[in-house]
Amino acid sequence: MAGLRHTVGVVVLTQGTRADDLSRAIESILIQRGVTLDVVCVGNGWQPVDLPEAVATVALPENVGIPAGRNAGVGRVGGDYLFFLDDDASLASPTFLLDAISLIEQNPSIGLVQPRVVDPSGVTNPRRWTPRIRKGDPADSSAVFSVWEGAVLLPRTVFDATGGWAEPFFYAHEGIDLAWRVWDQGLVTWYAGDLVAHHPAIEPSRHSYYYRLNARNRVWLAKRNLPAPLVPLYVGSWTAIQIVRWARRPQALRAWFGGWVAGWREPVGGRRPLRWRTVLRMTAAGRPPVV
Repeated sequence: MAGLRHTVGVVVLTQGTRADDLSRAIESILIQRGVTLDVVCVGNGWQPVDLPEAVATVALPENVGIPAGRNAGVGRVGGDYLFFLDDDASLASPTFLLDAISLIEQNPSIGLVQPRVVDPSGVTNPRRWTPRIRKGDPADSSAVFSVWEGAVLLPRTVFDATGGWAEPFFYAHEGIDLAWRVWDQGLVTWYAGDLVAHHPAIEPSRHSYYYRLNARNRVWLAKRNLPAPLVPLYVGSWTAIQIVRWARRPQALRAWFGGWVAGWREPVGGRRPLRWRTVLRMTAAGRPPVV
């Protein structure tokens, strides 16, 4: 990478409800060293105001959902890399972007990088932030098959080839959809345990729509991305998992099954089944796309 200075198009997504967090997120971007930045803040149902001059803005008249909000910023930034950051996340190091790009430059098989996520207050970090079945040490790096979406970097060419974030999802599982489509390019989605992003340890179930969209989007994920024989296997395995997980929470289970039914009844669009060789690669790497 000697002599090279990559341009990173950064999309920061916000609803304008966390002014202090947003300022922290943007500051952690603007202090990045060793890269050229092109930054846009997308207001999802909000007009971004009082931002540094170096940050462009996009105001969406209504909340179009997290994936569509991120996509709305992509066309407003240049760069050979794209980085997506949620307003309640921030970067722990001023060389974070350079270090993430170096991972990809040194190993071109990596198509997307997600960092280790840490609550800076020192509380216990949720296990779900390590996106693998066998969690192990969160500081260990590995190939993964889903991502925590609040801070991810990938080459722009790779992002374009995925078709972008899954806009119909609105919220939940768009990171699995993106990760699978990176794998389908013959690349690997990489969890970088040695890179750190900060985020408060907040339960996603705080959202009233969490259980419904969690289920609907599981079905949609399969319908969009899996070869037809694998669709019922994937949905069936996750149905069994949720029944066991929430057997003692009937209210949550009812909401989840409401979304499950909606997933089968409602169209999602954008179907592009994974190639069978991708299924075999994912299986060989430890995660067949049936669970």
